Amino acid sequence: MSHVENELNSQPECWTRAADIAADHGAALPAAGERVAVVGCGTSLFMAQAAAALREGAGQGETDAFAASEFPEGRTYDRVVALTRSGTTTEVLDLLGRLRGTTRTTAITADPHTPVMGAADDVVVLDFADERSVVQTRFATTALTLLRAHAGLHTDAAVADARTALADPLPQELVDCTQFTFLGRGWTVGLANEAGLKMREAALAWTEAYPAMEYRHGPISITTHGTATWMLGDAPDGLAEQVRATGGLWIAGGLDPLAELVRAQRLAVAVATSRGLDPDSPRHLTRSVILTSP
Repeated sequence: MSHVENELNSQPECWTRAADIAADHGAALPAAGERVAVVGCGTSLFMAQAAAALREGAGQGETDAFAASEFPEGRTYDRVVALTRSGTTTEVLDLLGRLRGTTRTTAITADPHTPVMGAADDVVVLDFADERSVVQTRFATTALTLLRAHAGLHTDAAVADARTALADPLPQELVDCTQFTFLGRGWTVGLANEAGLKMREAALAWTEAYPAMEYRHGPISITTHGTATWMLGDAPDGLAEQVRATGGLWIAGGLDPLAELVRAQRLAVAVATSRGLDPDSPRHLTRSVILTSP
């Protein structure tokens, strides 16, 4: 079994642990009413998108999400939360350095022996969710679960659904598809983006992701026999029928959306295996992007 398979299979236990410790880190995490930005790179960016939409949707304060490299200079926040599994990502460290002394910062990381420990004002270490795989699975979802629990939005049902997502077989018809589109609404748009990234990283698959209501505005034109459209969360009225009419495979996300992401992670591994690829060795990727000055 690959590293990524072992790691994605451990997510229910990681989520439970993250939810249990969320209260212990309350002072390091955004308080209700704070104006917050959540930043990251790659997978962490998409978790930032989901976390920001969840928090603002819950009425806890204006919350934005940015790629660390695209943080808007001069915009004022009460706190910036940086998600970084490795603790070494150049863009995150550069941003934390620029914000020092002007904006309170929190880093959520997996490795306590990295530069981010001294770069942020507060640090939450989820070392139990660290990974050997280049492809992120459990750290990303565990960090989001921590933020979800801190906001009072995590439930035991999400963990139960994750166990279901790991146990239920994937339809062979889905594994055999040649193109995949993931859709979300609200906070699940970030999850859809991440599901698409997992498929591209691990399986080199032709994969796209959109807000569900935007899918009709052009992207549905590629949907046909041999393609799959997967909804994370509740679908807009009539969309399932419209996809089926194209001949494409419609996958309704009936589980908690974060558990649906676990199913998508499993799909990425299954498709990679079917294509003779090693999901632990994605093409052109490393565990952390560390840039050197010219």
